Amino acid sequence: MPGTVLTFYSYKGGVGRSFTLANIAVLLARWGHRVLCLDWDLEAPGLDAYFRPMMSADPAGGVIDLVDDFLGGRLRPGAHTTRLTGVEKLDVITAGRNDAAYVGRVQEIDWEALYEQGFGDYLERCREQWTADYDYVLLDSRTGISDIGGICTAHLPDRLVVVFTANVQSMTGAIEIAERANVARDLMPYDRPQLTVLPVLSRFDAREEYKRSEEWRRICLEKTKALFGNWLDREVPPELMSRHLTLPYFSYWTFGEELPVRTELAPTADQISFALETVAAVVAHDFDRTALLAENRDAYVAAVRAEKRTFAHDLRVSTPRPTRLLAGELMKRLGGLGVRPVLSLSGERSQLERAEDDARHLCLLIDGEVSRWQSAEVELFLHRTLGQDRRVIPVLTEDTDPNTLPGYVGNLRFLRFGSSRGPREIARELVDQINGTTALVESGEHDVAGALRQAAGAQLRPLMWRVVDEIVAELQIVIGAGEAERAQELAEDLLVTTRVRSTDADSNHRVAAPPETRTSIEWAVRTAEARATHRGFSGFLDQQT
Repeated sequence: MPGTVLTFYSYKGGVGRSFTLANIAVLLARWGHRVLCLDWDLEAPGLDAYFRPMMSADPAGGVIDLVDDFLGGRLRPGAHTTRLTGVEKLDVITAGRNDAAYVGRVQEIDWEALYEQGFGDYLERCREQWTADYDYVLLDSRTGISDIGGICTAHLPDRLVVVFTANVQSMTGAIEIAERANVARDLMPYDRPQLTVLPVLSRFDAREEYKRSEEWRRICLEKTKALFGNWLDREVPPELMSRHLTLPYFSYWTFGEELPVRTELAPTADQISFALETVAAVVAHDFDRTALLAENRDAYVAAVRAEKRTFAHDLRVSTPRPTRLLAGELMKRLGGLGVRPVLSLSGERSQLERAEDDARHLCLLIDGEVSRWQSAEVELFLHRTLGQDRRVIPVLTEDTDPNTLPGYVGNLRFLRFGSSRGPREIARELVDQINGTTALVESGEHDVAGALRQAAGAQLRPLMWRVVDEIVAELQIVIGAGEAERAQELAEDLLVTTRVRSTDADSNHRVAAPPETRTSIEWAVRTAEARATHRGFSGFLDQQT
């Protein structure tokens, strides 16, 4: 799937456009995306200043060299890229080499003549290569109305981020450019849909003159409200989204060209990186899922932060010490099914001191009651899991009463050991849970497939095989119908029927399953073990229904 091109535009300078782009680029790259930044503000380039600490050498070329490549018949979209250090997958194409000839080269460019020579088609091919190599291509556009502005706002982008401050010129200029861009796109020979526009109110100081700031917030919303029309969820008020897209003013970050997201790694609501994370998350969600943002901002950000994250382990098995051997056998079975489990033993402080989880899902092996240690593990796991496809799966020992468990565990869909459901069966069901699949009939106290296998290996009197045939025939029907309760009853009947009795002393009267019975059993086993995909996962708690 090709990447997305976003242009960051401001009608006037001094609004923090390059600052916003550079910070969001770092966040997107940190979250696992491949990101390319291009500095198209050739008259007043600034991205290199923000990224300078991350450069191992001065850029040898930049955007301006694309013109020379075009005139020389060379297609080299990635030739002038500078790889940044400190964050993986983050590259930049600066405006150009900062030497004495730079200004003259910029002044000599005639953009209109270049387009007449086919520069538009050349840029289109560059765009195709950039979007093939990167998930996000962020363009830093020149301010005002200009030829370069048209390239960045109309020709190249899929999305437009307009950065403005609380003054009429800044707002109306940005809105007019968005309108001009859509008109220009309709006239282009390239297939471009209508622009979706993200209005970002920047450098907004609401800490002093609160009444005045709220009045200007209302004015800003009134001016930009129409920009939310083609992407904001209908249930989300534009006023609420506008607040989420506001970057507060902090005088500390107006000195020099520093990136707060590089130092504020776990920002709180009173730090600018908190707001920058929110804007970056809207970009990473492709302007979608805004209802989740309105409901829970932290969940919205956490979901995209973990989208491309990899885990060292698939499942953490948390156990109190009395069930350590049972947990070990369960982990052995899980490993045999291709799952990467890791043990969490009550009292291992290192598990609670980790900055992040190294396992995607959490399995609680509960023996009688949830230990205080397991309660702490669950609380920490859920705090880190907001908005993500991660599960807490309780597994109860045979004597554990689910009705005595606390609500945050007792309300979850649990698995349970039983007389015919040992580590092998529980491991299989855990795999179903974490892979998003389920059996045609839900498991209960009895393992239906296990009862059928026991029947297949039994030695019975010929008359009893007729009873088995009747049970298996009905099992095939109820499994297909998804009647879990009836399937459990029949599985119990089958276990009773095929159990060796002390009164059956004469083994000469017992025979193996007839061929037709064995065929019926094998078919029923395959049906009982068939898996179907869960419908879309809607949260980290797999609730009982």
